[in-house]
Amino acid sequence: MSDAPKHPADPANEFASDNSAIDPRDFRNALGTFATGVTIVTAMAADGKPYGVTCNSFASVSLNPPLVLWSLGMFSQSLSIFQNASHFTVNVLGASQEALAAKFAKSSGDKFAGVSWTPGLGSAPILADSVANFQCRAANRYYGGDHIIFLGAVEAYAYNRQEPLLFARGGFGRFLTGDGIKSP
Repeated sequence: MSDAPKHPADPANEFASDNSAIDPRDFRNALGTFATGVTIVTAMAADGKPYGVTCNSFASVSLNPPLVLWSLGMFSQSLSIFQNASHFTVNVLGASQEALAAKFAKSSGDKFAGVSWTPGLGSAPILADSVANFQCRAANRYYGGDHIIFLGAVEAYAYNRQEPLLFARGGFGRFLTGDGIKSP
């Protein structure tokens, strides 16, 4: 009996052809047990219109050089904007910005109406009152199943000590310290 994994040679084809033995809904539920931060990734279109999407797939990649990544669904309406932008900004949201996260998660309307922001590198919007922002040069893109993975070279960043917004099991939440008291 072999302990070798029983995976096909090319997992991308397994999922693309809908032949996976893994139930997508149940897999999503399992992934939802991993709490993440909530970000809004922004970029400026060639016509000068700002774009942004709520994203919880943000992760650090390297400290030296400073690299981060995030992913966007292949069928996102704003995919071409991010694929063509020279820069993007990852805005890490604070616990008080749940409504902003919900606004940017929708695919219609003027997401920037009533939102305070300033242009960053490549004119990518930096959202006011975010816990942190990472201004990135678009370094590379990779195909990952039904998403595009964006690799960013961090060229500038800022952060504060405000409480971050968290997401787990399909809902927003807050960080609690080991004794059950909310963090300062």
